[in-house]
Amino acid sequence: MANEAETRRWNDDRWAAAWPRRERLTEAVSPYLLETVAARPGRRVCDIGCGGGALTIELARAVRPGGRAVGMDVSAPLLQLARERAAEAGVADVEFVQRDVQTALPEGEAFDLAVSQFGVMFFDEPLAAFGAVRASLVPGGRLVFACWQDVEHNPWHVGTALRSLLPSRPAPPPGKSPVGPFVLGDDEYVRDLLGGAGFTTVGSTPHETTVRAPADAVTDPSLFPLMGIPAEREEEAMALVERHLDRFAVGPDEYEYPLAFTVFVAFNP
Repeated sequence: MANEAETRRWNDDRWAAAWPRRERLTEAVSPYLLETVAARPGRRVCDIGCGGGALTIELARAVRPGGRAVGMDVSAPLLQLARERAAEAGVADVEFVQRDVQTALPEGEAFDLAVSQFGVMFFDEPLAAFGAVRASLVPGGRLVFACWQDVEHNPWHVGTALRSLLPSRPAPPPGKSPVGPFVLGDDEYVRDLLGGAGFTTVGSTPHETTVRAPADAVTDPSLFPLMGIPAEREEEAMALVERHLDRFAVGPDEYEYPLAFTVFVAFNP
């Protein structure tokens, strides 16, 4: 099964419930991505790994009138959140679909533009997945996505602090690739992937910014069990996280996190 572990994780109600707090980081990246996307009225655009739909809704506004935005994700609870947000915002020309683009392409429709904000790092068959994305684009269509640079440039990530408590990750099964927030942190690797999937004229722009947010934007003790941390060591884990975050503190439960990410652009020939 494609993306089995990620599909299970993102459909866990606990994981999905924690996501809106983490959007404080992705919201800081959205302006950079939208500037590169430069969506115009009348365009058909899909948002891959759309999560709670905030970016998809902005894309839908940008392609008015006559355009269409479709958000795609494997997570049923996050898609429900996205639909609720679109209704509250009064944005009707947007659709949210539960779909793994690695294996299920939209039928009878081609997009002018595919966009993703930290959604393409979770493909366990990335070459096939990017090939499927390219197949969903019209000739000359663009793929634009943001992904994190390597973890050394993103010290806000608490995984480094918890490393001693986390179980060893098993090697991927044959034919599968590792997944996670930093697997596309190597520029050359991403360019090779996109070229192998048939994209041309691949470009990349690195960015750095900061965002002020509380601790729960980067960590949530309720997720420790899902991460494999034993119950008897959760208190120790929280102490490690607190020490890790101290360097970013600017006020009571307010931290300034440095973010490093890259925006990639590639064309379907």
